[in-house]
Amino acid sequence: MKTFDVALPELFFVAATRGIAGVGIGLLLADQLRPASRRPLGWTLLGIGALTTVPIAATLLTRRER
Repeated sequence: MKTFDVALPELFFVAATRGIAGVGIGLLLADQLRPASRRPLGWTLLGIGALTTVPIAATLLTRRER
């Protein structure tokens, strides 16, 4: 099993970005808001969550290879 040494602030950042992406997906699947306001917000949150995952993954992978 592979292990990573992750500082607590980094762990919070990873959890927050996963949460943002999850909320975006939830908004896209829910029918609670009007589609005109729900879809742009859902796609924006999903995009933010996905785009912030790339630097996190790159940082963790480069740290592991050193």
